[in-house]
Amino acid sequence: MSAISVYIIAYNEAEKVRQAVESVRWADEVIVVDSWSTDDTASIAESLGARVVQVKFEGFGKLRNSAIAACTHDWIFSLDADERCTPEAAAEIRSIIESPTALDAYQTPRRNFFMGRWIKHSGWYPNYRQPQLFRKSAMRYDEKPVHEGYELLTDKPLGVMRNAIWQFPFKNMAEVMHKANRYSSLGAEKIVHKRITMWSALLHGTWAFWKHYLFKLGFLDGWPGFVIAVGNFEGTFYRYVKALEMQKKNEWQRPE
Repeated sequence: MSAISVYIIAYNEAEKVRQAVESVRWADEVIVVDSWSTDDTASIAESLGARVVQVKFEGFGKLRNSAIAACTHDWIFSLDADERCTPEAAAEIRSIIESPTALDAYQTPRRNFFMGRWIKHSGWYPNYRQPQLFRKSAMRYDEKPVHEGYELLTDKPLGVMRNAIWQFPFKNMAEVMHKANRYSSLGAEKIVHKRITMWSALLHGTWAFWKHYLFKLGFLDGWPGFVIAVGNFEGTFYRYVKALEMQKKNEWQRPE
């Protein structure tokens, strides 16, 4: 029987990590990759039998590569603290890793829930991220600080799972705003080399709103879809403004 490791990245996720770990206790190994949380994230994970590995946060790409290195089995499934592996997805994962014709990496559809409902549009379903099921030798992440990419180290094509996992990205609006602030700061580092003005920041933010609300059919998700579009406007707008602030740091700190 093939063995599988599950890694979960978490930081100050005491309210979410329990359900995440419990959803993957069927795995042969569960590793929680923490960055010295100041809440009970680590102790909760350990109480459920997970192995906690502390890794300094230097961007999500490096963090995920450290998580891969910490896994001891050939097959790996990646789960975030706000995600839950469903029984149907777990059964499919077991079936894949036991199959002699299995590919080396698979994307996993995610069913997102926000403001009490399943978000079927707004770019939130099936909402694939990097391949979540893969052989340890088949993939690595780039080292971008946020929205990290990946590189397949195999000649086999990328597979797609049929069964979705669940994601609960935000518990309340305060967390929406906190995440937008954090990710815009990390994202600003990626674009600080570009030519940026306040007008370009506004245009990029406006495009992000309409892309999610109109072109990705966010209006069909009701008010949650509108809130998601506004959140994308804010996150994008502030990412560009923060990058501009980095470029003009000395100038902006000096009053006229």
